[in-house]
Amino acid sequence: MGLQAQRWVATAWGEPSTWEFVDTDVPEPGPGEATIRVRAAGVNPADAKHVAVPRADRTLPVPIGYEVSGELVAIGPGTRIGSGPASIGDEVLAFRVQGGYATALTVPAEKVFRKPATLAHAEAANLLLAGSTAAEMLEVTGVAAGETILLHGASGAVGASVLQQAALRGARVIGTASERGADRARRFGGLPVRYGPGLAARVRDLLAEAAGPDVRIAAALDAVGTDEAVETSLELVPDRGRIVTIANAARAAEDGFLALAGTRPGSAAFRDAVRPRLIELAERGELVVPVSQTLPLEDAQEAHRVLAQGRAGGKLALVP
Repeated sequence: MGLQAQRWVATAWGEPSTWEFVDTDVPEPGPGEATIRVRAAGVNPADAKHVAVPRADRTLPVPIGYEVSGELVAIGPGTRIGSGPASIGDEVLAFRVQGGYATALTVPAEKVFRKPATLAHAEAANLLLAGSTAAEMLEVTGVAAGETILLHGASGAVGASVLQQAALRGARVIGTASERGADRARRFGGLPVRYGPGLAARVRDLLAEAAGPDVRIAAALDAVGTDEAVETSLELVPDRGRIVTIANAARAAEDGFLALAGTRPGSAAFRDAVRPRLIELAERGELVVPVSQTLPLEDAQEAHRVLAQGRAGGKLALVP
C-alpha cells in the first residue's frame, strides 16, 4: 500500500478558485519510478493556464503542479533517477511532473534529480520551469557573446533567469520593467528601461549610451505578451527569426516570429535536455532563484491570486 497524501486537483475547467484539496493514495513506485515527499512545490502561471479551459490532452480531474523539491521515500526496483544512483532520504527535485501541489507523489524517476545542497527547497522547486524556458528563448534566437538583446519582462521569474543566462553567454540585456521592478533587473545585470509609450525610443537612447551609436538590438525576447512588447520588438529587430515570445502565440503567427510553449514536442525535448546544466549552474551559484514568498500548501488558491496580480516580486512556493 502506498502513502496517504493530500493534493490539489482541478475537477472542472476554470479558475484556481474551483480547485479542490483532496485526500489521495500515492502508489508505490514500480520499476522506473520514485516517490517524493514534497517539501516545496513551485508556483507557475502554467499551473493555472493548463486547466483554465478544456484541453484534448487532459482528462478531469487534473492534478496541479509541475515541479517540486523534497526527499525520496521510495524507489522502484532496479531504478536510477535522472542524475544517477539514489538512496532513500536523498534530497531531490523533479520537473515536468504532474501533481506537484501535494504532500507526496510518485513520478517517473528520469524526471528526478539530486538537489544541490546550495539551494533551499523553495528555490529548488522553482529552478527548472523558468530556467529551461529562459534557456530555450536564448537558444532559439541564437544570442551570442558581445550582442545586446531586448528582454520584455525583466523582473519576472523567466526574466531573472534570462538575465543570468545571457550574462553567462557574454550578452548585454536591456530589460523592460516597472519602476519597482527595475532594481530586480539590475540585481541580475540587466539595464532596466521603463515600459509604456515611447518605449522604442527609450531603448535606442539607452543602447546608444551603453554600447555606442552604431550598435543595434540583436534579438528580442518577450515574456509579457503585450502588443507594446511585440510592436517594439518588430520595430527594433529586423530579423524576425530572432524575435521570440512565450506569451503571445497569436501575434507570433500573425507577424511571422517565434513562439515557444513547453507542451510543444521540440520545446519539451530541449527543456528536458537542459535540466542537468541548469542544476549544475545553480549548484555553482551561477544561477540564482529569487523566491519572494512561501505559502502553506493549502493556500494554493491564494498563491495564484498573488501571482495574477503581477506583484509577487519573485517566485512563490507552496510548503506542505
